[in-house]
Amino acid sequence: MKKNYVSNSPESTRMFKSDLLEALSKVQFFVPLIIYVPVIIYLLYKAIFTVQLGAATIALLMISGLFVWTFVEYILHRFVFHFVPKQKWALRLHFIFHGVHHDYPNDLKRLVLPPSASIPLATGFYFLFNALLPQYYVYAFFPAFIGGYLVYDMTHYAIHHFNFKSGLWKRIKQHHMLHHYQDPTKGYGVSSDLWDRVFGSRILK
Repeated sequence: MKKNYVSNSPESTRMFKSDLLEALSKVQFFVPLIIYVPVIIYLLYKAIFTVQLGAATIALLMISGLFVWTFVEYILHRFVFHFVPKQKWALRLHFIFHGVHHDYPNDLKRLVLPPSASIPLATGFYFLFNALLPQYYVYAFFPAFIGGYLVYDMTHYAIHHFNFKSGLWKRIKQHHMLHHYQDPTKGYGVSSDLWDRVFGSRILK
């Protein structure tokens, strides 16, 4: 298998001539928490106190939202981020969205989605789920979905920059490192390998 260029530097390579676009492509790892934790709190407040969904309904919707996130994480990583087009302009877009991460996997400011990408995606998913779910159910479903995304982002940052000696975190890190350094066509789950097991895309050590 052809090996791509890989730099293990934590520094960011410049991707855009425009200073504004360059700034929009970077983010500190904690920024998603600042943006989305208040959203989670607000929506749960709406679910509990404004529309007064029952406790069992909220619990079921939150479990469902988290479960759906794990599937979306896998699908996006496998079929969107790893789709390699042939057109030159599309290849450039692919590099911006995900190729840069495989070339510079330890880039400190490109390990979580920048708000310029995550906010439009989150907004789109919110309106999609609001259209599909019964009235008001999105208030409990979406916080868990976004919570799953935050777990994904924080996990992704941690497994690239922390050393785990044993246990679950070590297995999660090994799974993702094999995706980066052994076979990028497998091992698409980041926060878990659940869907890699289901779809047969686990990397066997």
